[in-house]
Amino acid sequence: MKQIDVLGVIDNARFSRYHWSILFWTALIIIFDGYDLVIYGVVLPKLMAEWGLSPLEAGSLGSYALFGMMFGAMAFGSLSDKIGRKRVIAICVAIFSLMTFLNGFVTNTVEFGLCRFIAGLGIGGVMPNVVALMTEYAPKKMRSMLVAIMFSGYSVGGMLSAAMGIWLIPVWGWPAVFFVAIIPLLMLPVIMRFLPESPAFLLSKKRYANLGVVLERLDPTFKAQADSTYTHATNETGHHVPFIALFKNGRGLSTVMFWTSFFMCLLMVYALGSWLPKLMIKMGYELGSSLMFLLVLNFGAIFGAVGGGWLADKLNPRRVLTTFFVIAALSIGMLGFKSHVVVLNLLVALAGATTIGTQILLYAYVAQFYPSTIRSTGIGWASGIGRTGAICGPILGGALMSMNLSLDLNFYAFAIPGVIAAIAISFVSHRAHAGANFEINPTKPALAGE
Repeated sequence: MKQIDVLGVIDNARFSRYHWSILFWTALIIIFDGYDLVIYGVVLPKLMAEWGLSPLEAGSLGSYALFGMMFGAMAFGSLSDKIGRKRVIAICVAIFSLMTFLNGFVTNTVEFGLCRFIAGLGIGGVMPNVVALMTEYAPKKMRSMLVAIMFSGYSVGGMLSAAMGIWLIPVWGWPAVFFVAIIPLLMLPVIMRFLPESPAFLLSKKRYANLGVVLERLDPTFKAQADSTYTHATNETGHHVPFIALFKNGRGLSTVMFWTSFFMCLLMVYALGSWLPKLMIKMGYELGSSLMFLLVLNFGAIFGAVGGGWLADKLNPRRVLTTFFVIAALSIGMLGFKSHVVVLNLLVALAGATTIGTQILLYAYVAQFYPSTIRSTGIGWASGIGRTGAICGPILGGALMSMNLSLDLNFYAFAIPGVIAAIAISFVSHRAHAGANFEINPTKPALAGE
């Protein structure tokens, strides 16, 4: 009887066509997710004009999806540790695609807010699960970069949303941008056909035949045998409640610091995503030009995520994140100064690279910090707590706009969270992180909650 270390096979596998397949399908889901999320900032100027919304009302309306994301991230993140990543991903994609599509038919703010809240449940729920899935299949030496590449699909989705707004809104009106969101629901059967289940979940449910097939696809040199047994290396024992485990074995302070970093980073991301076009209009740009800044913001995020992921694999990820947060604060603060349009675009791109891009790196770092048995729970709670920052972002922007402050003060307020996030992430414990490379032994019978 041959004993197979699942984590060892995955960690040491060469990057293969199967890795490409997982990367493609998870990135595609994140592209759809990003499209549906960024869409509010794209239609906001039109909604304010058509429905006569004040800046504070517009900021509050934008927070409904973020409330949904907060609950979705925490609920679906924990649920997938029980019923599997693949099933939860399918549920979440169906929710956010259908509800965003229906958003195009609403006629008032109540209907709009309700659709955005329910869509937010799916948008928030899918993120921790695709991050966890990609993390569990990625070879160790390129794990951060692969997760960052996958999650940069969020920025691609944001760019598509802005591009669709520039193309569709002048001709068909703002509802047309929402109608495009039905595409992922139509593609869901194909996505589920090619997307694999989590190896940790397969192991915990003793689905050894499926696990053997998956490992053969990951590593062509590996050959499953009928009498093989599958295990994980471990330095933790016993059953546990996933949420409580976030604070065990020296992880407590780091968990709180992750939550703080998520809060501050998401506050910056959604303050900029919701209000950057409106602030640029206030600066004197037309709607089409102001939406271009949103496109540049997300374009910069792709380079920040991929470049930062590469650096995190080569260097200390905590230092990379700390540096990126400091750069984010500086670049956002400088947006308030009068600059040439080229300089302004460079600052916006840099802000996107170190806010949205840094958020992607945070997901990758958290995914590697926690063991697989609590990985989705850890990511889900960090994302869920962080969503309170995302909720505050549009509201903060609306409050600042209502006060008729100068542009520089608006951008200074958006920059301060970057400083706080840099301080918080610097307190994450490397000792606790090192322990996350080992897994709780999934060959033991799984209890509910594991």
